[in-house]
Amino acid sequence: MSGEGSAFGPLPRAAIPGDRPLILASSSPRRRLLLEAAGYAFTVQAPADSAECGICSRETPPELVARLAMQKAADVAQRVEAGMVLGADTVAECVGQVLGKPENREHAEEMLRRLSGRVHAVYTGVCLWSRPENRWVVDVTRTRLFMEPLSEEQLQGYLDSRRWEGKAGAFGYQDGEDWLRVEEGSESNVVGLPMERLAELLEDFDKRAPRPAT
Repeated sequence: MSGEGSAFGPLPRAAIPGDRPLILASSSPRRRLLLEAAGYAFTVQAPADSAECGICSRETPPELVARLAMQKAADVAQRVEAGMVLGADTVAECVGQVLGKPENREHAEEMLRRLSGRVHAVYTGVCLWSRPENRWVVDVTRTRLFMEPLSEEQLQGYLDSRRWEGKAGAFGYQDGEDWLRVEEGSESNVVGLPMERLAELLEDFDKRAPRPAT
């Protein structure tokens, strides 16, 4: 089943197992907009700051986003009596370096100069956690992108726009810049939530989520 659509065209929507209320464990406005565009009914409960930290230098990007997505979902799940909690985390990766959200303009410029003219990847970890059963599933989606070489005018113009704020890799695919294109994978994943994969995980949740030991 699909929602009404978005900048990416119609987005898939799946039924929530057991008709549980869907709870987004994220303060990201972009994830909220994607869920709304697909037609999901949901509430938002932001995870504690402590659930969004703890980077381990030995982790690969998929390991990092999977762990943080689970931490976020678990943090909110412990405050929910019943529901399906959705946690997510997104990073970009280029030539072996993980690129999270920029701290300031200088950090954003450093990231964009690294990405300019290169292929890179965006990874999003998704965790679905059902309450009160305490069953969960964690999954990671990868999208491959290419950023055209940026002219100094393009770079400074984008930095001036401040649209890089709060975005992994210091860019927003949804901003519609013609210097960024998806070469393989989900477009919505680049924004912060792979909607196609989310629908599959919801549809297969009862098969994928381990049942707690009795």
